[in-house]
Amino acid sequence: VVGYEYGYAMTNPKALTIWEAQFGDFSNGAQIMIDQFITAGEDKWSTQSGLVMLLPHGYEGQGAEHSSGRMERFLQQCAEMNIQVVNTSTPANHFHLLRRQMKREFRKPLVVFSPKMLLRYPSAVSTLEEMATGGFQEVLNDPKANPATVDTIVLCSGKFYYEASEKATEMGVTNMAFVRLEQIYPFPEKQLDAVMALY
Repeated sequence: VVGYEYGYAMTNPKALTIWEAQFGDFSNGAQIMIDQFITAGEDKWSTQSGLVMLLPHGYEGQGAEHSSGRMERFLQQCAEMNIQVVNTSTPANHFHLLRRQMKREFRKPLVVFSPKMLLRYPSAVSTLEEMATGGFQEVLNDPKANPATVDTIVLCSGKFYYEASEKATEMGVTNMAFVRLEQIYPFPEKQLDAVMALY
């Protein structure tokens, strides 16, 4: 179900409602709804919501009204596991994220910052096998990194992984691993520790 009304998600807790706040001004105009219902709704009314909020223009640099879907704005409102803040970087992980949102035994609002740039980005691809198997990965290890030569780990998220990784390849850098935080909040401490242990 795709809609712009948060009320549907509140009255139908088992539905997957997606609100694409495509431009920053949508996020600005909805700030009261975000504050009162999305980040605090469960605490105030003991009502779970599975609303998915897509903010694809937050870091695309296309001007004032395109750039106010800022991650830090939502991270300031994170507390007591009230919402999920993610920035997926592969089609498979994005698919499994939405699937997890539906299949869980509970509901939490999901705020997704994955930019539209990755829709057509040549490196941001997944195989059919990756789409068909597995699940959402909160942390993605660098597939090109060799643990034997790595002495520096760079934590990044979303499209910044592709930009940094491609620049490192261009410069011949082999001692860095670019590890992606796909889920920012709740912070995936165990998953990150498992990846860090590889190095």
